[in-house]
Amino acid sequence: MDPSPPNLPADDKKALRKAFRKTRAEHVAALPGGLRALVLNRPPAPVVEMFPASATVGIYHAVGSEAPTHGWARWLTENGFKTALPWFAGRDADMEFRCWDNPWDDEALLSGPWGALQPPAGNALVVPEVLVVPLLAFTASGLRLGQGGGHYDRWLDAHPQVPAIGLAWDCQIAEELPHEPHDRHLAAVVTPTRIYEGRM
Repeated sequence: MDPSPPNLPADDKKALRKAFRKTRAEHVAALPGGLRALVLNRPPAPVVEMFPASATVGIYHAVGSEAPTHGWARWLTENGFKTALPWFAGRDADMEFRCWDNPWDDEALLSGPWGALQPPAGNALVVPEVLVVPLLAFTASGLRLGQGGGHYDRWLDAHPQVPAIGLAWDCQIAEELPHEPHDRHLAAVVTPTRIYEGRM
């Protein structure tokens, strides 16, 4: 049985992050390995309809208990889309995106300054037309609680035309989350069991 979402004050971001990180890790640890390999293996059709033809899709390389992305990246590559991963020149640098040419082989990727794998510096810099984002928690209306670094928030603020889609486990939904005027709603959140329609 999934752990219940944390019942905490919505404005306590630090406590929310800690609680949802724990909830997510416990949920993933309880999943059978075979089931874990099958979930989120391709974007659902209503979400694919949000992607312009032949679009470059920015996607994250999952770390730890984050919702997996390899299935999406491989399906997108096989179906005429391009994929790109976040890339950082250093811890003080802004997040950029570089092409992820082969999502079947991680050996060409390098460890980035924040611990996630990223493409080598020689891969082409791109601006994705759609962004798939990680999260710690979300609401049914598309609010997102991230890790706290602000990398995605700043990137989306600089690219207001780019829709963002969250990937999550079902246990990561929250009734409410802290919300500031500059926060962007996600266009959708996809979990292993359903799609939540956010705001474009």
